Amino acid sequence: MPDQSVTVVVSDAHLGHARDGVRDSFHRFLQTVPDLGTHLLINGDLFDFWFEYHHVIPRHCFPTMARLAEIRRAGVAITATGGNHDRWGLGFWESELGATFVRSDTTLELAGWQAWVAHGDGIGELESRSRWAHALTRHPLTERLFRLIHPDFGFGLVHRMSAYLEARRDPDLVDRAATAQASFARAKLSQQPELNLVVMGHTHRAALEPAGENRWYLNPGAWMDGGRFAVISRDGPELRRFD
Repeated sequence: MPDQSVTVVVSDAHLGHARDGVRDSFHRFLQTVPDLGTHLLINGDLFDFWFEYHHVIPRHCFPTMARLAEIRRAGVAITATGGNHDRWGLGFWESELGATFVRSDTTLELAGWQAWVAHGDGIGELESRSRWAHALTRHPLTERLFRLIHPDFGFGLVHRMSAYLEARRDPDLVDRAATAQASFARAKLSQQPELNLVVMGHTHRAALEPAGENRWYLNPGAWMDGGRFAVISRDGPELRRFD
């Protein structure tokens, strides 16, 4: 039997854009989750793009959703937070999976620890164009306008944009953003003594940083970069890789 107080945390799989084999390995990983714990926290950017119309979801997401439905039936609770690639939900997660979907940040109890959870986009962004991009994707008007576009055209447009932005990704800027993100986490833990954990993703930089007794900043790293994930138990958080 899995430990009833274990939460499995995964972020930044970017399924639909990640290299060949990432989706298959993630599906194998999902089969092991019911043996690891009873709660799966997907902390943003599971998909490289997820957008719900009232009667349409991205076709390439279906196999993963089907496997998530299987672990729900096995008794695993699922909480998903929206990332900068996949925060536009309309109720599919709740109605079809029985999962909890949160578009931005939330406070959760994870394995008995009080945790502030957010994907992390918009925190530590150093370029003005990045800050503008995050503000634009979060704006309700942007979502309403995109919903007017035919899915075939909209999904194709985003796929091309994603490849372009990935090619322009600057590792030095990402490292600096990860440092700023860790500083934000330390400040939040200092300002909110009731918190035990700050959990973020987004930077693709794994981190487990103690911030006092029974207090940590956790970033599981990117699943797409070697199967990174984390486990939170009554003993605290732990970084892991899936073989």
